[in-house]
Amino acid sequence: MPKIARALISVSDKTGLVAFAQKLAAQGIEILSTGGSAEKLRQAGIPVIEVGDYTGFPEMMDGRVKTLHPRIHGGILQRRDAKSHQDEAAKHNIPPIDLIVVNLYPFRQTVAKGADFETCIENIDIGGPAMVRSAAKNHDAVAIVTDAAQYDEVLAEMEKNAGGTSLAFRKKLAASAYAHTASYDSAISSWFAAQLGDDYPDTLTLAAQKQQSLRYGENPHQTAAFYVYDKTRPGVANAIQVQGKELSYNNINDTDAAFELVSEFTDAPAVAIIKHANPCGVAVGDDIVSAYQRAFACDTVSAFGGIIACNRPLTGAVAKAITEIFSEVIIAPDMDDEAKHILAAKKNLRVLLTRTMADPTLTESVVRNVAGGYLLQTRDNITLDKAALKTVTKRAATEQEMADMLFAFTVGKHVKSNTIIYAKNNATLGIGAGQMSRVDSARIAARKAQDMKLDMRGCVAASDAFFPFADGLEALIEAGATAVIQPGGSVRDAEVIEAADKANLAMVFTGIRHFKH
Repeated sequence: MPKIARALISVSDKTGLVAFAQKLAAQGIEILSTGGSAEKLRQAGIPVIEVGDYTGFPEMMDGRVKTLHPRIHGGILQRRDAKSHQDEAAKHNIPPIDLIVVNLYPFRQTVAKGADFETCIENIDIGGPAMVRSAAKNHDAVAIVTDAAQYDEVLAEMEKNAGGTSLAFRKKLAASAYAHTASYDSAISSWFAAQLGDDYPDTLTLAAQKQQSLRYGENPHQTAAFYVYDKTRPGVANAIQVQGKELSYNNINDTDAAFELVSEFTDAPAVAIIKHANPCGVAVGDDIVSAYQRAFACDTVSAFGGIIACNRPLTGAVAKAITEIFSEVIIAPDMDDEAKHILAAKKNLRVLLTRTMADPTLTESVVRNVAGGYLLQTRDNITLDKAALKTVTKRAATEQEMADMLFAFTVGKHVKSNTIIYAKNNATLGIGAGQMSRVDSARIAARKAQDMKLDMRGCVAASDAFFPFADGLEALIEAGATAVIQPGGSVRDAEVIEAADKANLAMVFTGIRHFKH
């Protein structure tokens, strides 16, 4: 654990830099630096040697070339235990560099600001990643720091080891460093592919940062962790948890499902209650309280221990209604002081605030793993255009039936296939999810509504995919549905339409399927 004698500092993110460098300088460590980093240290009165003065070559080509020099990389890469390395270093006057503090040009931030192509290119770091990788490779002797969040840990390690660092610590830093450059390259690769209009490049790169280690996965015998790849998108990944126990794997998965569903409804207050990634009640109301009450009425049994998502801020009234039963998680854009006071009494109830809602039309990729591979697809972000619906029966839907069908079909988009949704007055009455037979989904949904003693007369039904036979439609008619919305496209559409006409049912085709597996 040799004492650190020389450090090179070159950072874009200068958070905490001066305080860190002051503590290094106080230990007699010689500091090399570049450009803006050197200027900031100099202004703080910290002794610093410009890299250009150190190498004998000035920064050139608009700063593209400054640290790419044998005196820099030789100082980083030389093996301290190899005589040949030390002889060559002495011959060419290349002193060792023991600590590298580098974070990279702000490429992601530049892209996020909507910068033009050339500006983004100029924010691709070259010398930085080279130094990071060199230091990580030679972690046997060099400590590599790539994040300001590591500064205090590094100083604590040096204090513990008489100004040096342990091999175990340097290995840990090296692993973080390679992840840092891999993530950086992944962002560039993804951006370049997008510039070329290539949604499915030959090589898929994925990069995300660990948000938290989880107690376990779906089951106690499985390990798990939560990673975030986009720190700007509203949702469970970036929500602020204001109270409650730590989120579990299943909490996170179900909360995401709830929030994505309720974000579909923008024009009025809406609430979705989720259990095991499927909704057990969804409703739109005049206010958030009535929306919750109507969603809860769909299945008061399954709602116990559920996840509740609201698309409007929580009020004291809705908080009081929600806390009448046990819930695992509430997610909403915000809450007032009365709601905060009421919910605080439920110490274990997890409350997440997102500040805003998600955009259901956002185009992004969805990744799912299979054994030995990944499936990549675009998110199911299509929204129904009322004008594009096709009435295929003799009777057209009433205005209320049409509104309810649009609502039910939107909910069905977020339910495991095969799914059937019964709805009336913008509230679900029964939800049949994840069955191998569409007829079974229809019957399960009807039975759930009957168990809750809900009036099914005059309700509408939505199916996430077409009816392969008329029996599925007949089950809806038997349940009391007067209008049905479905994609259409079956070879037996004529048979299904005939059954609808025979029952004086209104039916519209969307031409859109919403399988969810």
